[in-house]
Amino acid sequence: MEEQVFHHALTILEDVCVGCTHCIKVCPTEALRVHDGKAKLLSNRCIDCGNCMQACPVNAIIIKHDDFNDIFKYKARVALISSVLIGQFPRHHTSRKIYSGILEQGFTHVYEVEHSAGILTEEINRYVAQHPTIRPIISSFCPAIVRLIQVRFPSLAENIMLLKAPLDLAALSYKKELIERGYAPEDIGIFYVTPCAAKIAAVKSPVGEKHSPIDGVINMDLIFNKVYSGFKKEQKSTCIVPEKEQLRPEEMLWSLTGGEAKYINGRCLSIDGISNAIDFLEGIENNDITNFDFIEVRACDQSCAGGILTTANRFLTCERLEERIIRYESDREQGKIINNKTIDKHTHYIKENISIEKIEPRSMLKLDEDIEIAMQKMEKIRKIRTFLPGIDCGGCGTPSCKTLAEDIVQGKAHTSDCIFIQTSLNVPKDQPIRAEKIWGTDRFRKLT
Repeated sequence: MEEQVFHHALTILEDVCVGCTHCIKVCPTEALRVHDGKAKLLSNRCIDCGNCMQACPVNAIIIKHDDFNDIFKYKARVALISSVLIGQFPRHHTSRKIYSGILEQGFTHVYEVEHSAGILTEEINRYVAQHPTIRPIISSFCPAIVRLIQVRFPSLAENIMLLKAPLDLAALSYKKELIERGYAPEDIGIFYVTPCAAKIAAVKSPVGEKHSPIDGVINMDLIFNKVYSGFKKEQKSTCIVPEKEQLRPEEMLWSLTGGEAKYINGRCLSIDGISNAIDFLEGIENNDITNFDFIEVRACDQSCAGGILTTANRFLTCERLEERIIRYESDREQGKIINNKTIDKHTHYIKENISIEKIEPRSMLKLDEDIEIAMQKMEKIRKIRTFLPGIDCGGCGTPSCKTLAEDIVQGKAHTSDCIFIQTSLNVPKDQPIRAEKIWGTDRFRKLT
């Protein structure tokens, strides 16, 4: 069977990488190795969480997005943004001003993904009620968590809620709206401004869907810098922004921790941060944590406010979005709020297209298709681990002694890759040869 390969937004710049092993130590799915003095990505394990990018001391890991100029291929150029982008800007910049700044970059429309959150909340509550035998239901909002479950907690794959995320629903709704306004489908380009790498991967190779309704993805830090640089130069806006639709207060906070679970019936909990998520999912898998109806799990601290492509401090972002609610309440009292939302016209259409297909598990340690052979390999791994030091130093180019044993059994490494075993073998001529395959010859030339 041909193995499906995930699309990855994370890219390692080999000419910059120094093989320091920082990245292999922080990867939650052990998706990195060091070979020939460079970090290498194991595509079937990576979930695009971005931990490696944050840990890299030389900026050798970057996130690739679509070419910004691709937007000009379309007549209707939609910037699909998260409310988190609004929270990147200092408080004196209003959302309407930010919209204008985005339009000045070449977009013709701006739409916030959280407009779909109200309809989604209703459907999540229906989904939880209709699946009483599956507990807990796990939110499908965060694509990094969905992929984490697929590769590290495959037994929990059936717990993932089979409903589209807000960005997909907003894209479907707004495209339908533009078609009704007279645009041809091929003239509409919807570009998501993403706060993280995982959502790029989710658009390029969606899980539970064959195709994404989004045409391209652009990094949030790029858009922020383009817009904010214009503000700093005090450029006079040339765009005329009509009175825009306002998110409701609960929608403004949907992308933050607790924004989803707060409105779901039953016993619910919100977990953020990849380490916290792993601990909690392990507790569920081991039946140590039970009796929850729904859990919202996000890979980043403070959820999307802590995405690796954001610019502002995540706590300040959360504060600014809370202040946005205060301004909303004030505007509502003054009669400035537009109550009729475009998306409400398409409620039936969204509900018809809200479901995704079953999410299949993808165990990151699939030793063999034959269960008997797999069991034999597991026993070999156990025996090899008894000879390894168990200190997880990373000198072998793998994140731990456990992963080295697994790689040895799979024929991807050798026992003498371990520097402790190299020393005990007492074969001086072989030692530098094995080490050079891991660290590269240049590293050893520096020592001579």
